[in-house]
Amino acid sequence: MFTLAELEEAARLVHAAFPPTPQYAWPLLAQRIGTEVWVKHENHTPTGAFKIRGGLVFMERLKRENPDVAGVVSATRGNHGQSLAYAGARYGIPVTILVPRGNSAEKNAAMRAQGARLIEYGQDFDEARAEAARLAGAEGLLFAPSFARDLVLGVATYALEFLRAAPPLAALYVPIGLGSGICGCILARDLLGLKTEIIGVQSTEAPSYALSFAAGRVVTTETANTRADGMATRMPDASALEIIRKGAARIVTVTDDEVAAAIRAYWQDTHNLAEGAGAAPLAALLHERDAMRGKRALITGASAGIGRACAISLAQCGVHLYLTGRKVAELEAEAELHTLHALNAGDRSKRKRNFPNGFVAKPKEIEARR
Repeated sequence: MFTLAELEEAARLVHAAFPPTPQYAWPLLAQRIGTEVWVKHENHTPTGAFKIRGGLVFMERLKRENPDVAGVVSATRGNHGQSLAYAGARYGIPVTILVPRGNSAEKNAAMRAQGARLIEYGQDFDEARAEAARLAGAEGLLFAPSFARDLVLGVATYALEFLRAAPPLAALYVPIGLGSGICGCILARDLLGLKTEIIGVQSTEAPSYALSFAAGRVVTTETANTRADGMATRMPDASALEIIRKGAARIVTVTDDEVAAAIRAYWQDTHNLAEGAGAAPLAALLHERDAMRGKRALITGASAGIGRACAISLAQCGVHLYLTGRKVAELEAEAELHTLHALNAGDRSKRKRNFPNGFVAKPKEIEARR
């Protein structure tokens, strides 16, 4: 879709409007999850969302190649519309945005504040999108889709920043609305030659991409009634689905209640207030943490420090733990608190009985005792 040189040039264009957003490893999130967790803070852009990047790249090319364009029309639940309104004001292009009835009053106000003409139409995003396409023909406007090359190129700049600034990441969780964000992450990862797993996240109430990913073809849904409005789409884009199927490891679905819990977790652990779609990746990570429930793990040095912290986190995840350490009183206290198995490193008879090769057991030996 684009080269690394084109992506780097897009990043320079975006950074002319605002600086790279920060990424932090939050210790309280690490304690909550049981592993190191990095967060890319796209809530620190001028519109509070990553899609502003795509709008800037889209509008810059449009102004350069079609300077006499009468205006742009599109549909949104909020963030895509804000990105076009912000970039339209920057490049002098009038913007009309259609939103479904009952859309977020705050996002509507934000788009109007950026200079957009706002029209409410239809019951959901897909009905608003169809009307936007009709209005483009009726008024001689350019229809701006929510998924297009320049939009993906723009939003991929956040993945470029993140993947270059953070240490090597095992997995990256990304919410899916119409797919520009996750596709940008997949393409940026591949251009950088990294092995990071990209995991998509959708709502259980709007699972069109999850269903399509499993079926290997576009699957639409009748409704998309999730409170996480940034993920409330019924009709996947075929081009986006192709990239996702080739480059994503899986798609996880989360409930609205799980998203609400993730919003609270972000506030408690980072003092950042995330919207539903922004909190969905954390909800998915918390959801998949449960995959460890009932499994066995050996924690060495569990009587203090990092070992003890790991033991507490894994115990909270429901992992069946064996603890080893040299301070028997602390080990037994920890085991009593979390109903674990404590193995004093100095107790050779118990150590030999449970782990014949000492308290650093080989995986096959642990597996044999399941």
